[in-house]
This record gives sequence, C-alpha cells and structure tokens, in this order.
Amino acid sequence: MQEWSLFQVTGRPDDIGYRLGELARPVMSAYMQQSAAWQQVSRWRGHPFVKALRDAAEAYFPAQIVELEGMAAGLGWPIEDVFLWNCRGELIHNTPDGCTTLAAASGNTRFIVHNEDGDPYLRERCYLVDVQPAGKPGFVSFYYPGSLPGHTFAASRAGLVQAINNLRIREPAAGVPRMILARAVLDADSLDQAVQLLRDTPRASGFHHTLGCAGDPRLLSIEATAQRCSIAADITLAGHANHLVHPGCEAEAQIVTDSSRDRQARVETLLPALRRPVSDDALLRVLQDQAPAGLPIYRDDPQDPDDENTLATALFRIEADGVAMQVYRRTHCAFDTFIPRTAHISEVRR
Repeated sequence: MQEWSLFQVTGRPDDIGYRLGELARPVMSAYMQQSAAWQQVSRWRGHPFVKALRDAAEAYFPAQIVELEGMAAGLGWPIEDVFLWNCRGELIHNTPDGCTTLAAASGNTRFIVHNEDGDPYLRERCYLVDVQPAGKPGFVSFYYPGSLPGHTFAASRAGLVQAINNLRIREPAAGVPRMILARAVLDADSLDQAVQLLRDTPRASGFHHTLGCAGDPRLLSIEATAQRCSIAADITLAGHANHLVHPGCEAEAQIVTDSSRDRQARVETLLPALRRPVSDDALLRVLQDQAPAGLPIYRDDPQDPDDENTLATALFRIEADGVAMQVYRRTHCAFDTFIPRTAHISEVRR
C-alpha cells in the first residue's frame, strides 16, 4: 500500500501559497469538473456577500489572503475563484465535508483521533504538507488540493493539535470565513492564543475544533459559529460528528444529516464501553466501526448519502515535549512522525 509522502512548503505567504497551488495543479481541473459543490459555489462570483467575506479576511488575517493569492498563481486560477472555493462553507450550507473526531485523556497522555471524510474522488489525491511560514511555528497538515491547510487535521511545532469537523450552519454572517480562521489557528503559539482567535474573531459560519497542546493538560471541544463560541474544556472522553451538540445549540439553525446523526449516536454508544485506561488502538477501532445498523463511522460506500468517504484517519498522541502523529489508510499506518515542540524542521523525525 502506498505510503503518505510529506511535502515541504516554506517561505513567505506568497511562496507557501504558490507551492500549494503547484501541488494541486495536476488534479484540480478534473476535481472541479466532477464537483457538484464547485458548480454551486461558482454561482457566487461577483456577489456582494463574497466581497464582505474577503474584506473581513483581509482585515484580520491578511497573510492568509496572500497565501490564497499565491495558491491561485501556482494553480493558474483567478484569485476570485480560489477565494470562492475556500468560502464554500459560507456559500453552500450542505457542503460535502464530513469527519468524526474523538478526544481522550488517559493518565498523562492525551489523544485526538480523527476520520477525515471528503469527496471520494480525492482518495489517493490528497497530500501531507510540512508548512513552515517565516516567523511562525510551522505545522504538518493534511491538504486538500486548492484549500488552505488547517480545516482538516494538523499538528504544529508549538505543540498545538487541531482537528476540524464541518458544521452545516444555515445562516452565515459577514465575518472571517471558517477555513481562513482554522488556518490562522495553526500560527498560534499556545492553546490559549488559539482559543482567543476563535472566540474574538467575527466568524462567518462555523466549524467544530478539537484542540490540544503539548505541555498543556487540557483537551478542548469548541463549536465556533457565526452566532456563538461554545467551549467545552477539560475533556476526558468525547466524540463529535458534523452538527452542533453543545448545550444551547438549539437556537442556531443547522443541517443535521442522517450520517452525522448516526455517527454521533454510535460514538456516544461506543466510547463509554471502552476499557480504562483508554488506548490508542481502542480509539482507532471506534473510528473504524461500520455499525450493525444505521450509517457507519468509517465511510467507504460509493453511495454514501452525503457523498463522502473516509480518506484518512489521524492519531495524535500529545505528550509533554511534542506530538506523535500517525496517519492511516484504513488499518495501515502510512505515515508516522514525532513533532517536537518549538523544534526546527531538521529535528522532525520521519
């Protein structure tokens, strides 16, 4: 089975974006041609709401806009179209981006484990990238062609781990697009700084962020949406699919798909039955579960009702001095590294 290769991406924001665009160029045209989501998103060209989203993004995170401009140059695409694609969660509410995330504390070790569910066309067409922006900690992330890294799963050299779950928010606002905010979190120096970004930035729609950090005992579940930022702290064992579940979420309009409902229910059935202390193997088995009834956690059906399949599973073991990161194709570990906290790239063991 093919191993995951790690592509190094370094320099200023325009350099980083250009290299990401180059990586995406061989698959982007065919990917967009078969994408129903792109057909819907592209109809928003020239809309005043898109301008409001870009104005907010440039005001708060101008470096990420420069990354997108570089990506457009590397792809040979208009920047307007690249920006649209990176705002798909704000422009079409039932986007084909799934995912299930587990978080667990076991003794002195904390785990974040994540199924990355997306367009089945992208199986074997996504990348792992080692992004090193000048003057920032840098991070290793799963990369969808043409999308800013950060809205999937990643670990940074500041020791920060972030796993993202799509939320299908019905009423977006003129704020910072969620994919740009998720990318900005990876530049944070600490868990507290990441939380501050999510809490204080005006948000355009919503993601669920599972966060942890080397040297910090907390695991956080954050539903950061256009209307509210709900933070569940000190998580010991929990899971999250693709809809709001924190208390108070009833006031926010969202789409809850059958798959998300079934996966959330199945996770809440399986987690309490795990033996203590919880092991990484046990958590991986939960994410590989295919359920005796209902729609499964691990998704490989070409007729999946949300048009999503599990493209990768990530296991993060958060330790005092850094983060052990493994990425699986089904049950096969195809990538294994340790990212020391505040380390230089040459110190990353692969």
